[in-house]
Amino acid sequence: MLPLVAALHLQLQFQLQVVDAAPDSVPTVTLSEALRRATGLDPNYVAAVGQVDNAAWARRSAFSVFVLPSMTLSTDFAWPNPQSVNFVTFQKVPRQVTAQLTARYDLFLGGQKLAELSRSGAALEGAHAGELAARFAAALLTESDYYAVLAGQELQRVARERVRRAEEQLAVARARVATGAAVQTDSLQLRLELTQARVSLLEQESALRLARLELGRRVGVAGPADAAPLDTAPAPELPLSLADAIAQAATQGPQYRVAQANERAASAAFRATLGQYLPHATLTFNALAFDTLFFPSDFKRTTFTLGVSFPLWDNGQREVALSQARVNRDVARAIRQDMDRAVQHDVTAAYDGYVTARASAELAGEGRRVARENFRVQESRYRAGATTILDLLKAQSDLDDAESALVQARYATRLALAGLETILGRRLFTEPER
Repeated sequence: MLPLVAALHLQLQFQLQVVDAAPDSVPTVTLSEALRRATGLDPNYVAAVGQVDNAAWARRSAFSVFVLPSMTLSTDFAWPNPQSVNFVTFQKVPRQVTAQLTARYDLFLGGQKLAELSRSGAALEGAHAGELAARFAAALLTESDYYAVLAGQELQRVARERVRRAEEQLAVARARVATGAAVQTDSLQLRLELTQARVSLLEQESALRLARLELGRRVGVAGPADAAPLDTAPAPELPLSLADAIAQAATQGPQYRVAQANERAASAAFRATLGQYLPHATLTFNALAFDTLFFPSDFKRTTFTLGVSFPLWDNGQREVALSQARVNRDVARAIRQDMDRAVQHDVTAAYDGYVTARASAELAGEGRRVARENFRVQESRYRAGATTILDLLKAQSDLDDAESALVQARYATRLALAGLETILGRRLFTEPER
């Protein structure tokens, strides 16, 4: 059994040396830099920015139809065989050149232009809100990866401290066993604790490497990236009350603004579909020129046409479109109403989550202080022979758990704050305060 344990110790020591020998060439990014770089690389945010551009052009188009006609310029060349006769000069020509300009202006489309103007405005507002929501969603993912690296670094430190304490205690136990002040099982218990501590350190090393690789992927680094340390001061109180947070989220929260804009856009699209039941009036201008040269001049003709149409029946296609538009409007309205009902729950959950996480971090800090003092007392008593090895191991386990709980609670508080800011669509603290 002892040779097997010794072999395991050698293997663990070799792996730890390999980890310690890793190059220090990993780039380090600050939180603000990570947020800036990751936002531009997030596919969802890139898509949201593209939707803003599309909605802006749709808005311009909706404005332009009120003042500008649609125009088409076309020309064609023909080489007839046998040669045709120029209907102006009545002579045979080897080629024919025709140029035509057509301008069309819709005078009345049953209110569709006004409805499209309203729809495009709502769509543009929804696109801006969607871009804001995508930016905060990308920031939340980036902060999660960033804090995972920082937590991994601190948990690695906790694991190293556990290994160091186990090695010191093993040396003390061996000395006490050699003098007859302790039994052989004390040394075996501490050797097992040392092995477990080293395995735990390897696990933390692996978790930290993966966290750095994920952060590097998030910020666009071809490999791992390290996180610059943040202030470990206690989390501050929120600068607004729960009622203010709910009110701000209902009016400014990007997710709720998107739902409201989608409802307005769907209602405008429904009104535009209703316009298909009304008469349409269109003014068309056409200029036609004919010749055998590139710039025709032999024959020119212009026409103005006022066309009025009254769609009566198109085999139910209007009814299908109207039904689809009505369903889309009703669905968008139901989503908006559901979001209105959910805003209080969502904001309350995020708000209370931050308050609870902040209190948990304070409790975890107090628990670590108690665990440290308890371990110090138990270690002194064990050296003096006034307690058993089990009490010492229990105190060390409690200290390790308290250290880990404090690390997790501290970064859970930061994530809870990021979640609340994602709902509100704005930062509650400046970077130094965060």
